[in-house]
Amino acid sequence: MRGLTKVGGPREVRGRGNEGGADRIERSPQVPQTGWDVVLVWFMRLAALFWLAKAVGTWASILDVLPGARPFESEPIGRQSVIVYFAVIDAMAAVGLWLTSAWGGVLWLLAATSALTLAVLTPQLLPMSVPHLAIQGGIIALYFILSYLAAREIR
Repeated sequence: MRGLTKVGGPREVRGRGNEGGADRIERSPQVPQTGWDVVLVWFMRLAALFWLAKAVGTWASILDVLPGARPFESEPIGRQSVIVYFAVIDAMAAVGLWLTSAWGGVLWLLAATSALTLAVLTPQLLPMSVPHLAIQGGIIALYFILSYLAAREIR
């Protein structure tokens, strides 16, 4: 979106007519996006693709279309709740990340940190290997670093 800038000076400068220029508002040319903001957008779009794939996999387990997987109905009620929660929140976070909106980043952070919390505190509900925990924590840290660098570059 282009910003508005004030162009020119006062309408009349003490009897000299309009030689100071008109007081008008014009659209300033959009500054091309380069640097960390572009990296952050690409990171968010790539994360969106992974989270969408994760959501589709979770929905596939709910609908029992994964070959050789344990049926969803046979899971304990707590595990079923976790599966449904992540099926919904991962899909919503993927859409928000793809749109590079603020709510998408917040929803994605909620999804990622709740997955880490559940995996650490209740591994029977959401089993996750230590390398997978480390990778997901690294992705969250990378998001914060890229957000910081992009915000610092703009100002």
